[in-house]
Amino acid sequence: MRLCFLVEEQYRHDGMPLDVIRQLGAWGHQVDVRWPGRSLISLSEEIRAGSHDAWVLKTVSGGPGLTLLEAAASAGLTTVNDVRAIRGVRDKALAAVIARDAGLPVPVTYAAARAEAFAEIPAAQFPLVVKPADGSSGRAVRLVAGPERLREPAAPGAAAPDGGGLLIAQPYVPNSGTDLKVYSVAGELYATERCSPLHPAHAVHERQVPLTAEVARIAARIGEVFGLDLYGVDILLGPDGPVVVDINDFPSFRQVPDAVARVSAAVLELARRGTGGPAAGRTAEAAAPTPRTVPALPRPARPTAPIGGGR
Repeated sequence: MRLCFLVEEQYRHDGMPLDVIRQLGAWGHQVDVRWPGRSLISLSEEIRAGSHDAWVLKTVSGGPGLTLLEAAASAGLTTVNDVRAIRGVRDKALAAVIARDAGLPVPVTYAAARAEAFAEIPAAQFPLVVKPADGSSGRAVRLVAGPERLREPAAPGAAAPDGGGLLIAQPYVPNSGTDLKVYSVAGELYATERCSPLHPAHAVHERQVPLTAEVARIAARIGEVFGLDLYGVDILLGPDGPVVVDINDFPSFRQVPDAVARVSAAVLELARRGTGGPAAGRTAEAAAPTPRTVPALPRPARPTAPIGGGR
């Protein structure tokens, strides 16, 4: 097969996806790598040629790679993940609405262009976790104890939290300081533990852990709702059960056994699933993954406290 990987500068030295690219080459497949942040891409010619069986994206939120992937999808070419699914999780505000409407356990979510606007949120919902709607890798995520702390930057020397992009805020979910990261490799689920970015002093040995039936059902439901095949879900084990706090397309897959071989095989299978020939591609409607048979989850209770300006 012939594949095109779009890789942003941030990942030019990372094992994921570079090790996957090398593995696919070792298996005899042709892999072309394009670097959206530093090289000229003859986009019209490459897309019109339709010579790649699939386009694969490893990019940062807000990076140019997603636009290029969408351009390939608009011409009916196969993308991994489905390009519409990627857009749905890259915007954390949108992802929270989609997930909560599907009955997934997601915290109540607020959005604002400036952090101080979150002062209107009822006091009972503080502390808040505030982060950029287009953030990634824990960037600028912070715990805000009360309204008076909203103007503080995420860290010493960091940019102000109202630097132009949309922010989201969610009530803090009490937890042990350990994040549960669940990875999905084309339907196979793996759970790992790691330190929470909100509790950097909490020592956690990153490792693979058993996956409970409840968490597995939630993680599989994420794939069904968003149409993802390669993804990661950040889950907190709160006092009322598991809570989904983030979703990532094409994550690092750290601690997944034989991750490179598994992800490489999944990319090939997903490319084959959506390709009828080197130039055939597929339509946007046909590109959606086959829904998994996962029982619907009950809708979380909606907040009854109104947001007002009289605090």
